[in-house]
Amino acid sequence: MELQQQDTTGVTQDPTTMNGESIKTPASTSVLQSALKHALQFLEGLATEPVRPTVSITDLRHSLTKPLPDHTTSADEILDQLITNTKGGIMGNAGGRFFAWAIGGTLPVALAADWLTSTWNQNAALSACSPAAAVTEEVCGIWLKELLGLPSTASFALVSGCQMAHTTCLAAARNSLLSRYGWDHELDGLGNAPRIRVLSSGEKHGSIDRSVRLLGMGIRCVVELEVRENGTLAPETLHQALEKYSNGPVIVVLQAGDLNIGAYDPFSELISLAHRWGAWVHIDGAFGLWAAASPTHRHLLAGAEQADSWATDGHKWLNVPYDSGYAFIAHSEAHRNSMSYRASYLTHQGDARDQIDWNPEWSRRARGFATYAALHHLGKAGIADLISRCCSYAQDLVVRIGGLNGAEMIWKSSVNQGLVRFIDQRADATLEDHDRWTDTVILAVAETGEAFFSGTTWRGQRCMRVSVLNWQTDENDVSRAVSAIERILERG
Repeated sequence: MELQQQDTTGVTQDPTTMNGESIKTPASTSVLQSALKHALQFLEGLATEPVRPTVSITDLRHSLTKPLPDHTTSADEILDQLITNTKGGIMGNAGGRFFAWAIGGTLPVALAADWLTSTWNQNAALSACSPAAAVTEEVCGIWLKELLGLPSTASFALVSGCQMAHTTCLAAARNSLLSRYGWDHELDGLGNAPRIRVLSSGEKHGSIDRSVRLLGMGIRCVVELEVRENGTLAPETLHQALEKYSNGPVIVVLQAGDLNIGAYDPFSELISLAHRWGAWVHIDGAFGLWAAASPTHRHLLAGAEQADSWATDGHKWLNVPYDSGYAFIAHSEAHRNSMSYRASYLTHQGDARDQIDWNPEWSRRARGFATYAALHHLGKAGIADLISRCCSYAQDLVVRIGGLNGAEMIWKSSVNQGLVRFIDQRADATLEDHDRWTDTVILAVAETGEAFFSGTTWRGQRCMRVSVLNWQTDENDVSRAVSAIERILERG
């Protein structure tokens, strides 16, 4: 006999329905079909719609902020309202004319796999929860290490992004380094533990600072070192710092493509030097580690495989949906010691790889499906081509924009990053005027809807940062961006 429930009005209702709409039968798929229709319309509009959002935060608050309803609302109505109320507030970074903040797009096959990931709704914490999710991650780890030129014996974790990849890697470093001093961090924490120093360049990404905060080491443990004109650490500079802090545990963070000019540290020299002093070497390769997959660019990572840990993103150059970062650690014991947990109610199956042993989350999304789909779809040749194309378009943008009257090329990177600057044409213009004009042009470009760039302050001057990571970017996207900037500069 099917259970019935009584509402407060005395009317008998079937608990498997809401407002007469089935929540268990195929009839509920109408809202999913509607979502597919809207998704395809959005993707088709990326080539013609403005890249920037066209409504204000105030407008969005007015549209979206409502009292929480007392009663249920049909799924189709909610979806329609969501589409309507967010219209104009979605950034067009999924398309090929977005050149800001090192944000990639999404390959159709990765998007499809991500839809299935949400549909399957697997808890990818243990193999017992989802054997398919666990084995898919295993294969992703094998493929990624081969593609990125990392040791096949390295352990790995699929995490939410490079921020948590850094955190995972540095947690393993903390475990390894403190154990050398007879300190068990996992049992005793950091109180009275030897102080760890983190040596890195002043060009490091802010996610390193956030990771050391999350790990309880504090930003004051970070020592920023000066870089050379080309943005890289010099061996003599690192040697002096290692010598100064040789009385305690040290982590050295090196750059594989810094955020402004895409600089790559000289890994062979620096890693060998750091290891002689007993330091752990971590490489921040949020986007730059992917250069290893390109025969044209992999020389930039010569010697990087000698490091102790590496971090990169999938939602940048691999073009999978957001919530995809990868951590790799040469010392699997330290990695596992810093993350693993056991309890009587957890089920561990033989030689299965339980993700909870390697990543900081417990309940988590099955990230491996989208990564697997993208890697399998592109293959080695496709990924190499994607990287080469992005680098070529980025360099083309920098050179063509920098050659416009009223513009200046500041840095043409060997990869997919670059910097340009716009010059205030007044005879008495100051450096501050050039800075203001650069920001004005960046905003004006966004307002045209033709392209979207971001600004940065590099070596004391405001610049427009060029970053190309999207699989859809082509020559037409580049030309549209250059033409939009040219028209702005002509107007003055």
